[in-house]
Amino acid sequence: MACETADGTALQVLRRLHSGPRGLLEADAEARLASAGQNTLPRRRTPSRPGRCVRALRDPFTAVLFCLGLVSAAVASWGTAAVILALVAVSCVLRASGEHRADRATAALRELVAGTATVLRRATGDEAPQPRQVPVSDLVPGDIVRLGPGDLVPADVRLLRSHGLTVRQAALTGESAPVAKAATDLPGAAPDGPFARPDLCFQGSEVASGSATAVVLATGERTRFAAAHRPPAGRGASAFDRSVHGISWILIRFMLLTPPLVLMANAALRGRGLETLPFAVAVAVGLTPEMLPVIVTACLARGAALLARTHGVIVKRLPALHDLGAVDVLCVDKTGTLTQDRPVVHRALDAAGRDDPEVLHWAAVGAWWTLQLAELPAPDALDEALLAAAGAVGEEYDGVHAVPFDPVRRIATAVVRGSLGRHRVIVTGAAEAVLERCALDPAERDRLLASAAREAASGLRVLAVATADRPAGPRPSADPRGLDLRGLVTFRDALAPTAAEALRSLTARGITVKILTGDHPATAARVCTDLGMDPGEVRRAGELGIDLYDEPPVGAAGAGPGPVRGVPGPGLVAGAAGAARAAGEPARAAPGDALAGLLARTTVVARCTPDDKARIVAALRAAGHTVGFLGDGVNDVAALRAADVGAAPRSAVDAARESADVVLADKDLTALGHAVTAGRHAGGNIASYLRVTLSSNLGNVLAMLGAGLLLPFLPMLPAQVLAQNLCFDAAQLAYAHDRANEAGPHGPAVLRPRSFLRFLLGFGLLNAVADLATFAVVALALRGPDPFDDVAVFHSAWFTENLLTQAVVMLLLRSGGPRLAGPVACAAVALAAVGLLLPPSPLGAALGMTALPLASYALLAAVLGVYALALTAARTWLSRRSRRSHPGLYSCAK
Repeated sequence: MACETADGTALQVLRRLHSGPRGLLEADAEARLASAGQNTLPRRRTPSRPGRCVRALRDPFTAVLFCLGLVSAAVASWGTAAVILALVAVSCVLRASGEHRADRATAALRELVAGTATVLRRATGDEAPQPRQVPVSDLVPGDIVRLGPGDLVPADVRLLRSHGLTVRQAALTGESAPVAKAATDLPGAAPDGPFARPDLCFQGSEVASGSATAVVLATGERTRFAAAHRPPAGRGASAFDRSVHGISWILIRFMLLTPPLVLMANAALRGRGLETLPFAVAVAVGLTPEMLPVIVTACLARGAALLARTHGVIVKRLPALHDLGAVDVLCVDKTGTLTQDRPVVHRALDAAGRDDPEVLHWAAVGAWWTLQLAELPAPDALDEALLAAAGAVGEEYDGVHAVPFDPVRRIATAVVRGSLGRHRVIVTGAAEAVLERCALDPAERDRLLASAAREAASGLRVLAVATADRPAGPRPSADPRGLDLRGLVTFRDALAPTAAEALRSLTARGITVKILTGDHPATAARVCTDLGMDPGEVRRAGELGIDLYDEPPVGAAGAGPGPVRGVPGPGLVAGAAGAARAAGEPARAAPGDALAGLLARTTVVARCTPDDKARIVAALRAAGHTVGFLGDGVNDVAALRAADVGAAPRSAVDAARESADVVLADKDLTALGHAVTAGRHAGGNIASYLRVTLSSNLGNVLAMLGAGLLLPFLPMLPAQVLAQNLCFDAAQLAYAHDRANEAGPHGPAVLRPRSFLRFLLGFGLLNAVADLATFAVVALALRGPDPFDDVAVFHSAWFTENLLTQAVVMLLLRSGGPRLAGPVACAAVALAAVGLLLPPSPLGAALGMTALPLASYALLAAVLGVYALALTAARTWLSRRSRRSHPGLYSCAK
């Protein structure tokens, strides 16, 4: 919208906005503010706690449990209904409370800075315009604003006048170097996109140097910056949704089939019909992992709370913690995430290419006196790097005159006193601009230009340094000639302090890291090398066939009015994609499989637009990967929303923090590795619960179905089934506090429904065989004094054996293997104690159970010992097989 308004000359734009160089009248500004609204970013509505609770019912298992609770109430099974509905309520409240706390923590991270802007306004038409400070929120289209070094561009603006203006657009484009801007009249839109237009500046940019006067084109939600805040299109199911929902629907089918089968079988073979309905519902409930919503929420909430407390990581969406554990590809933005968005000195070279500290010394002296004499509000980024590398220099000389860097001349000049009656002139700037002012023969100049081009092609920024002795005069020349070349100073991006360690840690965890950046390919490759990564074949986004245009390389023709300081100019860097476009070759869209293949072989994708990043993330997800994205700028918002899980550091712009699922509240990127480990721990504990519960429940249900058809009485009363489930479910809350492997799993944690179903059927049948063996032992060997006691002894023996086998299963099928210490072991011991002590107690009598003969315990121990040996052998075999086929799979073997 701003770009269309900006077409034409500056005068045409002002007329279109009903404004002028003298600014708006106060009355006009107030009327426009009432019409256009405040210049603020839209905020997404935060759901209320009741709304979050209702939304939690959309989880398949929670919804099924809710329906089973209603069915239990309909058949007057009040105890079962009360317990199931209480579990549903607890799960919903836990999830809603965790997400509400995360939203409050994220709101506390917002940097509430009261921004102001300098505008020209008049009280009346005859009054001269006066510059005044107004809140940024009060800006309106047509306002005339003034920009200076360090200012944030408060809205989308068209430049009317400018002097040496450069802006940092990293938050919008990912370009790490400042971009030169100038008040020029373009006939229309730039072919390389709106951010390449030299006469436009956009909200979210920062003025690096120079000054300008501009007219406001768009404010509020109509700016490019605000476009990133708009509600995202659906990104599809996350890794958590896909895995848990896949398993959920498999089990839901079993649950829906069980009651009709029980009713039909008992009606056909035993003549029992509706009187077995409570038992049929109890069997369906017995198959249900009633505690799954509670266990999932508790595991994720505990992991999220631990991360916030120990590493400053805020998990805004609880399932995102599980998704982090499942991530196998992490896409990372470069500028501001892996780097600090500031340069540092790499080397100082003389004309022969040898290291020479004198080159750095004279460059730093020039930077020092330029800063002192030119009255700049803040040092240039390259000057800061020079002064930091050279230390205390410059004060040993007397400064005479300085001219700061100008993007048109592309040089900075400083003059200091030399020997008696002499001045030393120091010139720094772009290699081409400095070399053309040096006294060199053409061959030597070409050689030095080629040397500067090689440094630039390796991803470094190049600054040429030249000096000259001149007679002292009243007014030194601002554009000296006949200089003596001192050499070149090269700069690289300063790395984030923990970036290299964080990437090594993520790689060691089995995660493939890919860098997506809007910066130049050579710059991105250099950062990879400095971080210890092999950049491999660096590709531009245009080479993948996913964007409509590809920006020209840094300093190439068409990139604006001219390169900024330290960036090579035209001819130093060539771009294959730019040449292809110039030749009229259309962009070709890569087919899905071909694109996935290209991405699999590519570590770095450069010149990415925000849409390119989102499309690359979507393509990786479509190829079957679980994708995370780490970014901090407005240009990363689309990719943050497209990924399975998006992460942003605390220093990210507000739009990125609000779009991210995980916020790294500290600048330490290694916190992301800790979050991945926490996600894998939580996922492993959830998988342990599912393995233990579902294999035990399926075995019990199969055994009850078989016994119900073979026995003249119900194998277990509905109240006994409910009591058994309550004891087992309560014991498994220990999984929320388990630490299966303190070092964390070494590969991505993925729930695979097909593999899980095979595990469930295998171990469920093994459990059913153990239950049927118990039936046989109890039916043939145990007798009470009368037939009624025979039934009570049967119920009691099976209840005891069932809880004992479930305690053994908790120990043996735990993630990380058996462990006789920790919360799971304590819970298993408590469960076994309940199985032994409840039947002879008064509560057991109320449930229809009785004390067992002493001889029965030896028989049950024999069955239990054989079952434990068979379970251990099956787990060992499956672990070996799973490690060979799926080393990162936690759903079956680990």
